[in-house]
Amino acid sequence: MTSSPRWKRRPPGANWGDFGPDDQLGRLNLLTPEKVRQGVAEVRDGRSFCLSLPLDYPGGNVLNPNRHPPVLRPTLRQGRVNFNFRLADLVADRSDVLSDDLAILHLQYSTQWDSLAHVGSLFDADGDGLPEAVYYNGYRAHHDVRGPDAPGDAGAHGTQLASTSSAQALGIEHMAEKAVQGRAVMVDLHAHFGDGRTLVGYEQLAQVLAADKVVVEPGDILCLHTGFAQAVLAMGREPSHETLEQTGCVLDGRDDALLQWITDSGIAAIAADNYAVEAYPATHRAGCCAALPLHEHCLFKLGVHLGELWWLTPLARHLRAAGRSRFLLTAPPLRLPGAVGSPVTPVGTT
Repeated sequence: MTSSPRWKRRPPGANWGDFGPDDQLGRLNLLTPEKVRQGVAEVRDGRSFCLSLPLDYPGGNVLNPNRHPPVLRPTLRQGRVNFNFRLADLVADRSDVLSDDLAILHLQYSTQWDSLAHVGSLFDADGDGLPEAVYYNGYRAHHDVRGPDAPGDAGAHGTQLASTSSAQALGIEHMAEKAVQGRAVMVDLHAHFGDGRTLVGYEQLAQVLAADKVVVEPGDILCLHTGFAQAVLAMGREPSHETLEQTGCVLDGRDDALLQWITDSGIAAIAADNYAVEAYPATHRAGCCAALPLHEHCLFKLGVHLGELWWLTPLARHLRAAGRSRFLLTAPPLRLPGAVGSPVTPVGTT
């Protein structure tokens, strides 16, 4: 553990300082050149799988009322609509027809990565008896992760066009610069538990790993197939909240044994095809604590990035038919400085 000017105490079970006092990558530090070589060694038949939903899925905002589908609009060219634009309207005898557009994106609407600035916690990092809002490795709300105070400066229709929030530390760009490529391991929960909602703790996970002879090693990226994203895709942008609430496995973030396994396994990141990786809200525990305990454990304590709403079904079926669980994963987010999440189009190669 390396001490830091940002904190005197670190949370129980946290690895703050283990990768250096100013680390912003967390366990992505375990994605070493050797892990990339191990991933490449899993490429046998040269098949590549797109692991992203179309970014306008799930559709609507019934899964999360704060997130909305992408909006596409043309840009302007000299005050005119720059779509199917005939350049001859500006310069005689030109044959070019041009289209240019922009997007308004809620960055965590569809297939996504969470940055380490996505979830922090109230914790007494100073040791003065007063908890403060902090993120992984002691980075501070308002100082390192900044946002506006006025609601008019938030949302897609704010009062100004300029950016109003920025993760000065722990932004998604650090993940992009790392490139996020290495060996991934598929755990096919859907094959064992089916379509219904199942709360998966350490005991259930261990049973699946043993039954499928899946071995998870430090630096691997864990992928969890539940069938949830496949159900979302089948709904054709008209998701049923009631149906999806009863669909697919979710991890039990209240299971201390499961959280300890995540710590001990040394996995570099977790990606699931469901909405939040874990059950939300988590099962009730009196007198405590985080509503998203697995998010708190992974993003806040360990620096384990989380991926959500990945489309894993075709790859999971292929791997199961081949009697395999490992593959090469390439999954960098957008290199968007200051963002706390990002769409991603992961590629799994077998």
